[in-house]
Amino acid sequence: MSIIIRIEDLWKCYDGQDCGETSALRGLDLEVRVGETVAIYGKSGSGKSTLLNLIAGLDRPTRGTITLEGLDIHRMSESERTQFRRSRLGFVFQFFNLIPTLTALENVALPLEMLGHDPKRARDALDDVGLSGKLKRFPHELSGGEQQRVAIARAVVKDPVLILADEPTGNLDTETGDQVLTLLEQMVQSIGTTLLLATHSDRSSRIASRILTMSDGRIARANSARELS
Repeated sequence: MSIIIRIEDLWKCYDGQDCGETSALRGLDLEVRVGETVAIYGKSGSGKSTLLNLIAGLDRPTRGTITLEGLDIHRMSESERTQFRRSRLGFVFQFFNLIPTLTALENVALPLEMLGHDPKRARDALDDVGLSGKLKRFPHELSGGEQQRVAIARAVVKDPVLILADEPTGNLDTETGDQVLTLLEQMVQSIGTTLLLATHSDRSSRIASRILTMSDGRIARANSARELS
């Protein structure tokens, strides 16, 4: 199975900060294979979100390399990185990040329209997440769980090679969070994509085949889900 993410000696140090023991990321190495679901597990401040932002090309590392599908994303121009994100990556966030002035259908159709693809696929994606009856609802007319279902539909509708999910159940109650996790797992498997899930929740980690525990900007431990069950 081929490697989709390869990270070598990744450091993130903020302005005015020496690259030392207080850096957000400290010499991190990581490989993720195509089709894997990997949980990046750790407390707030451990570096999980920083890592996802760097993989997405939303921030720049202080040093080190990140290659996605064999491409060094930080050697791309800003416009090339933007196009790569639009065409190859899907995102699911803690606070949904839906556009409030667009309906559920319009939110899911938007990434297709930006790529020049047929937006009709958005209806099928919302049907797949159980929201075929709420296409014309605006985000404020949906529950938190429904909003996250829209966000999942938006993430998968363009068949991305990689989905980055940052605390996708962090703003949901336990029952709704479990339902969203099960749905996310099903959708990832149905399109055969790779999922990198950042979480501080043991319950969220259960859908992963591999769990990497982060502490102080490093991967402190790696386990298979079977080892922790």
